[in-house]
Amino acid sequence: VAIKRVIAWELEQEMKRQHVSKSALARQMRTSRAAVDRLLDPLSPSVTLLTLERAARVLGRKLLVRFG
Repeated sequence: VAIKRVIAWELEQEMKRQHVSKSALARQMRTSRAAVDRLLDPLSPSVTLLTLERAARVLGRKLLVRFG
């Protein structure tokens, strides 16, 4: 859950920085607004790497997964 909180926070910050609404993000990701709400919900653990990668790409970022 802690990792999801960080991911949700980072995505929201990038959306604010770029002035991208949830609806606009959903449209560009070709998904539903409900899916974006789940993506940004820090307590919703059911998010796929594909969804995270699509959100990152729409926002001009890269998704990096690292095991430490």
